[in-house]
Amino acid sequence: MGNVRELGPISLCSPCPGLRVTEVDWQRLRNGTAHHTQEYPGSNLVVRRGQRFTFTLELNRPLESEETLIFTVETGPQASEALHTKAVFQTSELERGDTWMAVKEAQTENTTTFSLASPPNAVIGRYQLSARVSSRRKHSDRKLGEFVLLFNPWCPEDDVFLDSEEERQEYVLNDSGIIFRGVEKRIRAQGWNFGQFEEDILNICLSILDRTPSYQDDPATDVSHRHDPVYITRAVSAMVNSNNDRGVVQGQWQGKYGGGTSPLHWRGSVAILHKWFKGRFKPVKYGQCWVFAGVMCTVLRCLGIATRVVSNFNSAHDTDRNLSVDKYVDSFGRTLEDLTEDSMWNFHVWNESWFARRDLGPSYNGWQVLDATPQEESEGVFRCGPASVTAIREGDVHLAHDGPFVFAEVNADYITWLWNEDESRERVYSDTKKIGRCISTKAVGSDSRVDITSLYKYPEGSRKERQVYSKAVKKLFSVEASGRRARVRRGGGRGLWRDDLLQPATKPSITGKFKVLEPPVLGHDLKLALCLTSLTSRAQRVQVNLSGATILYTRRPVAEILHESHTVKLGPEEEKKIPIAISYSQYKEDLTEDKKILLAAMCLVTKGEKLLVEKDITLEDFITIKVLGPAVVGVAVGVEVMVLNPLSERVKDCSLMVEGSGLLQGQLSIDVPSLDPQEKASVQFKITPFKSGPRQLQVDFVSPHFPDIKGFVIIHVATAK
Repeated sequence: MGNVRELGPISLCSPCPGLRVTEVDWQRLRNGTAHHTQEYPGSNLVVRRGQRFTFTLELNRPLESEETLIFTVETGPQASEALHTKAVFQTSELERGDTWMAVKEAQTENTTTFSLASPPNAVIGRYQLSARVSSRRKHSDRKLGEFVLLFNPWCPEDDVFLDSEEERQEYVLNDSGIIFRGVEKRIRAQGWNFGQFEEDILNICLSILDRTPSYQDDPATDVSHRHDPVYITRAVSAMVNSNNDRGVVQGQWQGKYGGGTSPLHWRGSVAILHKWFKGRFKPVKYGQCWVFAGVMCTVLRCLGIATRVVSNFNSAHDTDRNLSVDKYVDSFGRTLEDLTEDSMWNFHVWNESWFARRDLGPSYNGWQVLDATPQEESEGVFRCGPASVTAIREGDVHLAHDGPFVFAEVNADYITWLWNEDESRERVYSDTKKIGRCISTKAVGSDSRVDITSLYKYPEGSRKERQVYSKAVKKLFSVEASGRRARVRRGGGRGLWRDDLLQPATKPSITGKFKVLEPPVLGHDLKLALCLTSLTSRAQRVQVNLSGATILYTRRPVAEILHESHTVKLGPEEEKKIPIAISYSQYKEDLTEDKKILLAAMCLVTKGEKLLVEKDITLEDFITIKVLGPAVVGVAVGVEVMVLNPLSERVKDCSLMVEGSGLLQGQLSIDVPSLDPQEKASVQFKITPFKSGPRQLQVDFVSPHFPDIKGFVIIHVATAK
């Protein structure tokens, strides 16, 4: 018997004397297995819509043949049948998929088993179930208990149906995952504990829905819309950030995290959601894009919507919807922050959720982009999506919701302008097609990275890709009846015609690229070379202005660490290398937790040609994690972590921060002894798994002397024999 609820005798007011319910058995184990909800903790029954669940009533006497139970289910305040937040129905032998129904499954003496089924488009959330016996006299319903109803990706009639068991296991039931960060040429995997089955998380996720401005304004109407995944995901997108409401996470991109937690110190969503809930809905400080995406993935998986985390490298933030990221630089290639409104982030992380788009038509069913990072307002609120991935690929940017912004994130042209002292500007030759590279997500059933760029756009430069781009431009840029083109205002009062943006820069007679001579390692000097090659048969003189800066992952400069000029004479078709050395002492004080450096070379060729060469560098670090034996539920197993002091100085006050859903209750902090320069150390500890299956153990090497070094390992935990 699963989850038996003892009741003080509940009279169902039968015309036959004294019918009372003495116990309700929600058959939580049986229902949990059938509904894939057995991992949710707590005593409440959790089931999915569009599917039967069973429960047993223990009565004080047998139910007579002429007696029929009438059930009532209701959710939210002021529940009503008109709003589909209340249903009244009696036991029946007929099965109908479009309404609530009940069937008497079995009866033995005083025990009667019923099955209830909700329609596949039922409102999700907390429900109350009550019952009464049918009779000519009107009697009030008697409460039997509560249950939680979720979306059902296993139900073909549910809008969130996903027709792959492997994908359902990954995108609904997997409570850990991987978020890809770094730069296009050096993509790094970071573990993340979604923890949707941890204590109180389901309750917190439902509370998020009850904190939306729509619910606060009109709770009955808001709840009635909760059958629709478009409505739910759009609401969650707004509530995960705190910009328009007392949402979950407060963003911070300035590199200063006083009074809160650095975004890079979070290892999962559970601690964030608990902190928000226990703090009476005060926004948790601080998050950046991967934190917003990790939390949103937790909430939507918890509610039953298949969701994954997606990383876009060289991601555009197009503030004026002109499909162009316009970057203004000085003669050393340094970004002029006061003139540059658009930006290109090293990477940006968002979510995709899988559901049907009844508002758009079946062509746009499937993966939908959702982004909780507060970048631009959508209908007056900081949120983004759902935007159909198919619509983005086909250039249908006019469709709901926020298609132009998402399309620009993966398709915008990257335009560089040299801003002269006389306030004139010139196009600089650079890679205009660097936006939207290596769009990545975790593979189903493994830790590998899957490139899904082809889901968002056709091959770069192909005829189809150019056609889609032109289609999107036509939908975005209006042409007035008089023939005058719509003008786009830029920062500083400059107006640019779209034709001006489409005029290519003159291709210079040289090429250039940065080459890393030694792996860029945290704590070490950096050694690179700028390689310049002449493309002509004549000699040329090139003025090379080099700059370097520590940056945030948004490519916002923090501090300059390199500033030098060289004059290079290139013979016909000659290649020359300019060596570049940046010592650790030059960057150590200004390196951010992102561990990123941006190098730029503005190359000014004899005949006025200009070439900008850029290189994003992420410094590498070292940590290894090894499990010392088989992992079994309820049995302690050793873990060995190998760390390295990356610096050329002794460090102390270091520690390991350890977390893992199903492996540890909460977080574990372990002191690391002082380490000499470049010294390696082995730290061992034990964990006792309490859940079987693949489990992710995260270990961060934390020090006040250098940015956190993060690692993770997947542990396959066996069930105890």
